[in-house]
Amino acid sequence: MESVASAIKRLADLAALPHISRLSAAFAAAGHELALVGGPVRDAFIGRQLNDLDFATSAVPDEILAVVKPLADVHWDIGRAFGTIGARIDGHTVEITTYRTDAYDGETRKPLVEFGDSLEGDLVRRDFTINAMALRLPELVLVDPSGGLDDLLAGRITTPGAPEESFGDDPLRMLRAARFTSQLGFTVAEPTRAAMAALAAQISIVSVERISDELSKLLRTPRPRVGLELLDVTGIAALVLPEFPALRLEIDEHHHHKDVYEHSLTVLDQVIELEASRSHPESPDLVLRMAALLHDIGKPSTKRTEPGGVVTFHHHDVVGAKMVAKRLKALRFDKQFIADVARLVELHLRFFGYTEGAWTDSAVRRYVRDAGPLLERLHILVRADVTTRNRRKADRLSFAYDDLEDRIAALSEQEELAAIRPDLDGEQIMQTLGIRPGREVGEAYRFLLELRLDEGALGTEEATARLRAWWASRA
Repeated sequence: MESVASAIKRLADLAALPHISRLSAAFAAAGHELALVGGPVRDAFIGRQLNDLDFATSAVPDEILAVVKPLADVHWDIGRAFGTIGARIDGHTVEITTYRTDAYDGETRKPLVEFGDSLEGDLVRRDFTINAMALRLPELVLVDPSGGLDDLLAGRITTPGAPEESFGDDPLRMLRAARFTSQLGFTVAEPTRAAMAALAAQISIVSVERISDELSKLLRTPRPRVGLELLDVTGIAALVLPEFPALRLEIDEHHHHKDVYEHSLTVLDQVIELEASRSHPESPDLVLRMAALLHDIGKPSTKRTEPGGVVTFHHHDVVGAKMVAKRLKALRFDKQFIADVARLVELHLRFFGYTEGAWTDSAVRRYVRDAGPLLERLHILVRADVTTRNRRKADRLSFAYDDLEDRIAALSEQEELAAIRPDLDGEQIMQTLGIRPGREVGEAYRFLLELRLDEGALGTEEATARLRAWWASRA
C-alpha cells in the first residue's frame, strides 16, 4: 500500500502528462469540471500500474465533443447514449463521461441513464467505495464521499450505500466483488457478503455474456481461488457455474486427504504457479485455468462404489469433457475456447497410463498428435493434477512426466512430431491406387497415418509399397 502522499504524487505526475494537462486545461477554459475517476485513483494508492484512464465531467456529450475535437487525433461517440465520448489525444486513448445518476427498475440489468449535476453524486452511484474516489483536475483535489480511502487502507470491499440497494440495482456487482478479492487481495465486508448471499438469485436478471465476461476476469486474477470460494459460500456459484460447488460432495479416490472440490482449487493454484515457472506465453491463460477448475466435473455423475467399498470414477474424463462443453456453450464462450477446454479435460488422465507401463514411441506420438496445439497446456495441467501429500508418489509422477517430455523432445528432433502426417498426401494416394476423390481416399490416408504413428517416417517408396499391399488385401 502506497502512502497517501506518494499516491497523490503519482496522480499529480499522471495529471502533468502533456495529453492530460491539455485536456484538463481545455475543460477548465470552457467552464466545465473534469475529474479522473475510478480505477486509476484506487490503483495509485495500492501501487498498481495506472491504466485505462476514465474521466467524469459536468459537460454533456455535445459540450464534451466541442472541447475534445480541437485536441484529438480522432474521436468517437459510440457511447453517447450513456454520456461517454472517446478520443485519442497525442496517441493516448481517453474516455470522458458526463456525471450520471443511474436508476434501475429492479427487473432488468440495464440502467435508465440520467445525467447528474455533481461529481459527488456520480461517485456514490458506483459499485464499491474503493472505486468511488476521484481527483479533480487541474486542482488535484481528492474527492472521496464514501470513505473509499479508509476502505483501501483496511483492505475492505464494501458499497457506497446499502449493499442490498447496490446489488439490487446491478447484481453483476456481486461477481465483481468476488473478482476484486482475488485481484486486490481484499476482504469483502460482512454486511456486503451477507447481502450477496441474500440476493444471489438476482443474478438471473444479468445477461449471460456479462456473467461469462466477469468469470473470465476472475479466473485471470493472481488468486482466483479466493473469489471462487466467495461465490460458492454465498450461493452465487451454484447459479452461474453449478458444476463447481457440486464437486464438494465427492471424495477423490486418488487424493483421500482432499475432496474433489478442494483438489480442483489446488490444481488451479498449481497451474498458475506452473504458468509462471514455465514462462507460459499465454499467461494468464483462460483456457488452461478453466480446464484446471473443471477437469474433474465428470466425477459426480460417474461415481461408483465397487465391492469392498472402493470408490471409482471410471470415464469421468470423457463425461467431464461433454459436461464442460455444455456448460461453456450455455455461458456463450466461443467455439474454439469450448473445444480447447473440453479437449484438455478429455486428455488430462491419459498420462497416468505412462506410469503403469512403458509407452512405445507410437504411444508417445499419439499423445502429441491428440494434444495438437494444446500440448504445452496439457503438460502444465497434468503436472498440476498431482496434489498428493505422499512425497514419494509425487516425485515418481514428476520424474515420469519429465521422462515423457524428454522423449517428446527427442522424437521431435527426429521427426516434426507436432505436425505428424502420412508419408503420402491425398494426391499421391489417388495416383498410386488409381482412384478418384471419395471415401476410399480417406480410408487409405488413415491407414498411412496409423503406420506413421506406429513406425515413424517410412519414406515415399516404402509407404507406397505398404499402401499397395493394403489395397490388394482389401480386394
